[in-house]
Amino acid sequence: MHDNPALTAAAAAAEHVVPLFVLDDAVLGSAAAPNRVAFLGETLRDLSASCGGTLAVRRGETVAEVVRLARDVGATAVFLAEDASAFAQRRERRLAEQLEVRSFPSTSVVGIDAVRTTAGGSYRIFTPYFRAWLQTPRRAVLEPPRLAPPPGLEPGELPRLDAVASPDRARGGEREGRARLRRFVRTGLAVYAERADDLAADATSRLSPYLHFGCVSPLELERSASESPAFVRQLAWRDFFLQLLDAAPETVHRDLRPRRAPWREDPEALEAWKEGRTGYPIVDAGMRQLRREGWLPNRARLVTASFLTKTLGIDWRCGAEHFAELLVDADVASNTGNWQWAAGTGADPRGNRILNPLRQAARFDPNGDYVRCHVPELEGIPGGAVHTPWKLPGAGDYPRPIVDHADAAERFRTETRRPD
Repeated sequence: MHDNPALTAAAAAAEHVVPLFVLDDAVLGSAAAPNRVAFLGETLRDLSASCGGTLAVRRGETVAEVVRLARDVGATAVFLAEDASAFAQRRERRLAEQLEVRSFPSTSVVGIDAVRTTAGGSYRIFTPYFRAWLQTPRRAVLEPPRLAPPPGLEPGELPRLDAVASPDRARGGEREGRARLRRFVRTGLAVYAERADDLAADATSRLSPYLHFGCVSPLELERSASESPAFVRQLAWRDFFLQLLDAAPETVHRDLRPRRAPWREDPEALEAWKEGRTGYPIVDAGMRQLRREGWLPNRARLVTASFLTKTLGIDWRCGAEHFAELLVDADVASNTGNWQWAAGTGADPRGNRILNPLRQAARFDPNGDYVRCHVPELEGIPGGAVHTPWKLPGAGDYPRPIVDHADAAERFRTETRRPD
């Protein structure tokens, strides 16, 4: 309800507005990850309460349901938020064949296509995009509008979207999201730059699920967090991946920059990675946190993704699919963009970099507290020794490393070395 340009414009343009959410089986069927389904159910209940019970809910194919309801109430225009995915682009084009469609920038801070190169195209490198992004004008942050639904509107019954989700998953809804925003700005923003990568500190905002579901406005968040350039930069990365996907929706499945060597087929290693049984505690802690919470801090995402793609040499699409199954915030643009960046096939101009999990552990979890929190069989090992348990007795049934990182790193460098 807060800072929703489409909703505000609709309320200003028409006497009656129907706030509508369509539960599309094409989306729920293909991307119905339990964590996101449960979060969506909570979010819809919260939104319905904010609308005074006038939220119209329909289930079926989105375009058909929107057109049917528009005909029923005599509506001629649809106001919606812009989106970047190929699915969303097709949906908007089909809607425009039957109704007037007005699209508004609210998914991103500045608008998906607001930042263009001098040639008028999209950016493929973040740094020049970020410089232009910082100079792009912002619209005003909007207050919730007053809505007047048409007489006799049948809202429809809110579905029960409960699912067997991760036990420590965040709860959905705008009220919860805005409360988290206020807490972060009050207590976490000032130390974000120095502590965001400290895995044990848990010092990130944890607002990404609320951004993904539209519970928190990215523009309002940027305004609230303007005193932290480091945090604002993360919002710019989100916008960057949205404009990249909008310009090249095929990158959901296709590399932006093709890999030189073929990916390896290793089902056992892939399964060990998914289960958090690689023998590298910092990697395993991240994968177990993902399963338990449906969320990961950015540093853990980088470490686990680099390990899968560059240490194990397994296709990033396998990792992106697993993350999409578990992450509450599995936005198509950010999930794809970040995985390709980590794999060296996307927007990273230094795609040959490889993260050493032991060095990452020593730098970002030096005392081993993050590992002991998520890998309980290692909780008795003191200090940083927890990162190399195979060197010590008493590690219980924790596995030895499934790969030697030094050997894997040398193989990766050989595969990616440019010919003379």
